[in-house]
Amino acid sequence: MKFSSLVQRIGGDGSDAWLIHYAALAARERGEDAIILSVGDPDLATPAAVVARAVEALHAGDTHYTAVRGRLALRTAIAQQHYQRCGQLVDPEQVVVLSGAQNALMVALLCLSETGDEVLSLDPMYPTYPATLETSGARVIRVPLDPQHGFRFDLEALRRAITPRSRVLTFATPGNPTGLILSERDLAGIATIAREHDLWIVADEVYAGLAPGGRVPSLARELPDRVVTIGSLSKSHAMCGWRLGWMVGPRELIDHSENLVLCMLYGLPGFIQEAAVTALAMAAEAEQRARHYCDRRAALMFEHLRGVPGVTVLMPEAGMFMLLDVRGTGLQGRAFAEGLFREQQVSVIPGDAFGAQTLGFVRVGFATDEALIIEACRRMRLYCEALAATRLR
Repeated sequence: MKFSSLVQRIGGDGSDAWLIHYAALAARERGEDAIILSVGDPDLATPAAVVARAVEALHAGDTHYTAVRGRLALRTAIAQQHYQRCGQLVDPEQVVVLSGAQNALMVALLCLSETGDEVLSLDPMYPTYPATLETSGARVIRVPLDPQHGFRFDLEALRRAITPRSRVLTFATPGNPTGLILSERDLAGIATIAREHDLWIVADEVYAGLAPGGRVPSLARELPDRVVTIGSLSKSHAMCGWRLGWMVGPRELIDHSENLVLCMLYGLPGFIQEAAVTALAMAAEAEQRARHYCDRRAALMFEHLRGVPGVTVLMPEAGMFMLLDVRGTGLQGRAFAEGLFREQQVSVIPGDAFGAQTLGFVRVGFATDEALIIEACRRMRLYCEALAATRLR
């Protein structure tokens, strides 16, 4: 039987990024002592008031169809948070509620790009980005961020990547896997290029609430006609499984998105939207809790990985992950990750899942119990010491 060419695009280079993670999940289900550092799902509970509001709405019978674009109260709350974060005053009609940030990213790219277009994205990038961005038939063009310069934004690399087919520029800030935040200077350069080449900008800010002060520099106010902002409650409120995200952008784009969502989701569950209104009302408190949680665990992991032979730790500016440069062990990221799981049952994501710039790296998540972090670091140290001993023979 014949399949659409879409199956090749969605089964791209990042589709096997989770093989070690799945193996670790299976090992844990068998009762084995596996430690999973390969996903960003914090072991925090969703705030009690948010859960209570969802339960209350369920008991009240809020289980029917809802407005496709999202309920007005929720879109109003999202618009208010957007204004507080970046200073862009938007109408609730410039907001569409979606099933998580990744769903929002796909909807945006389906409405902004098509076959023959090129979508620029900073490399390294989240493993599912290429498939998500290419669903429309567009081609992803990776803009390399040099590990020798700490994966900092490179304006000239972006300029070199531009062609007459360039249509959209996407980036995450804070980044995943780097945890780096694009600065005001970085964004000024991006704004210049966007104007020169008539580019849409899609900014994934799912980790913005974990950045210092709960915000990141933004171009939404400066370029309101070409910037699309994506957000969610997954990381800031420990609501990964609730699957609620959103997109903020020009009204015409949101209108087109609503037509697409009509065919795709037909609105999110009402009880989840009611819970999200409660979540946004307590955003400052929830985000502060998440920042404290992440900052403490990042520092703990950094301290316990200090001096591990062959490993250099890149401390993130925000988020739930850090990159480990493992080239000093004599291994590339995938071989290191496979060996670490095989020998010590610790799962991490190999760097090649994020692009060619991170071949010699692995991504390690620290959104877990502190005792597990310490134990995982102990096991990584044992593994690296064994590698070092083998190299000395």
